[in-house]
Amino acid sequence: MIEFKLEGEYIPLIQLLKATNLVQTGGEAQIVVTEGLVKYNGEVDYRKRLKVKQGDIVEFDNKKIIIK
Repeated sequence: MIEFKLEGEYIPLIQLLKATNLVQTGGEAQIVVTEGLVKYNGEVDYRKRLKVKQGDIVEFDNKKIIIK
């Protein structure tokens, strides 16, 4: 489990995946999102510009990211 401290109101999903080092590039992040490999609060979500906010949970590659 990864705890991510949010600096501001939200972080775009793609930036979150990069910031937590689960992907290397923004392009790779876009691919994993469009292929349905990312879950947002328990549901597969295909929105690349999804605004992830405090209290949300993102899952990818058998890792859970909790937004604080």
